[in-house]
Amino acid sequence: MKIFADWLLMAEKSEPNDPSAMSLATVDPDGLPNCRMVLMRRHDERGLVFFTNFQSAKGGELLSSGKAAACFHWKSLRKSARFRGLVETVSEAEADEYFESRARGSRIGAWASKQSRPLESRFALEKEVARYAARFGTGVIPRPEYWSGFRIRPLSIEFWSDGNFRLHDRLRFDRETLEAPWTTSRLYP
Repeated sequence: MKIFADWLLMAEKSEPNDPSAMSLATVDPDGLPNCRMVLMRRHDERGLVFFTNFQSAKGGELLSSGKAAACFHWKSLRKSARFRGLVETVSEAEADEYFESRARGSRIGAWASKQSRPLESRFALEKEVARYAARFGTGVIPRPEYWSGFRIRPLSIEFWSDGNFRLHDRLRFDRETLEAPWTTSRLYP
């Protein structure tokens, strides 16, 4: 995770938009993969944290399988980092703390959006936003019970650096369980 933290710091200086954006891969109940972009909001020695609506497609898939993969691609650095592992929910305190740090409009949006479900029109969404804005007024906006965060606890991390003539550098860390020590290997490009 130290290598990842160092690379993310470099990306924060060179990437024009969202250096913490990652593609998140999950599997639906039929076994079909799903991939979408999300923003990683925290990272530490335990893994990567992002927040979402648990009633969304990704929320349901993560709660069901308990597994995910993520990939960061920093084009300006010509580097990427891939993670595969187990998923856990963050604590209520961690979810509350992050929710309170979000812009007021984003907190209202968490209440108004029935994420991943069919939407009849943009006006219907705007109407829900107005309804919740009126409901909460200038008061506190509590975190919805269906909105929280996930932590990807990696079992595998691969770091990729671009190389001349497509002779890229690939460094991989693996462990069999969350308690096991990491092993390191290099991979052919």
